Amino acid sequence: MSAAFIFPGQGSQTVGMGKSLAETFAPARDVFDEVDAALGQSLSKTMFEGPEQELTLTANAQPALMAVSIAVVRVLQVEAGLDLARQAEFVAGHSLGEYSALCAAGALSLSDTARLLRLRGSAMQAAVPVGQGAMAALLGAELAAAAEIAAAAAAAAGGVCQVANDNGGGQVVVSGAKAAVEAAIELAKERGIKRAVLLPVSAPFHCALMQGAADAMQEALAHAAIAAPCTPVVANVTAAPVTDPEIIRRLLVEQVTGAVRWRESVVFMAEAGVTKFVECGAGKVLAGLLKRIAPGVSGISVGGPADLEAFRAFL
Repeated sequence: MSAAFIFPGQGSQTVGMGKSLAETFAPARDVFDEVDAALGQSLSKTMFEGPEQELTLTANAQPALMAVSIAVVRVLQVEAGLDLARQAEFVAGHSLGEYSALCAAGALSLSDTARLLRLRGSAMQAAVPVGQGAMAALLGAELAAAAEIAAAAAAAAGGVCQVANDNGGGQVVVSGAKAAVEAAIELAKERGIKRAVLLPVSAPFHCALMQGAADAMQEALAHAAIAAPCTPVVANVTAAPVTDPEIIRRLLVEQVTGAVRWRESVVFMAEAGVTKFVECGAGKVLAGLLKRIAPGVSGISVGGPADLEAFRAFL
């Protein structure tokens, strides 16, 4: 048996996430308290009680999702004897989830991770004025077809449009200037793509328009303490394992404007022998994608106390 631990990205947040963990387990409470202290605000109160529009703000959602993921890991370590160095062949996370993976593997401290994600969320939001960027999901499109559509839309509209996420199972997200993304939706329909829809996001993530945010993260990460992770991290932008702190630092900067190669990351881990995937944190998005990317593997999502027994039986 070979396992990988995976961590969700933005979009998985829901009001109430992490609340039952905090009520049941001291290690989870400790995580939320440390994140609150690092950020100088009661982010946990927003997570547990809302309002939803405040939790959904990028600058809140990113550290909040990380906090739930790390709370799950800490609870599994104490209650189920989880030892990532021994039991995980790899860790990986989707977009901001890569920071959760690095924190879980000991490459980043919890407080530093929270502060970096607060900056990342704020910088991404500030990089493009609201209403000028957009993202769209092309459902039923493979990567090559989506990349062709994005390039054609960029040329036609005279603005940025590029693949942002290759999520697998025929789900590719494009990102860029609003007019170019709208052009991509029309092109997708003309080319017989099953469905193409605008996403309810506040900024065009993972495209060249995020360069300002990448610059901000480069400066912040230059001063961040990064250690070698206890197990390899499969990076979003390369879909390959990394352990060198300086390479991790560089790839986290590239990740802001680069595509999240999630499908390739899962394929890599499966081909390397991983048969079991454990999604740690809010929601079940990544576990759901597994079935469409690598049908031979099995996955489980752990997000609350009720999932502990299933985890013990799974691993």
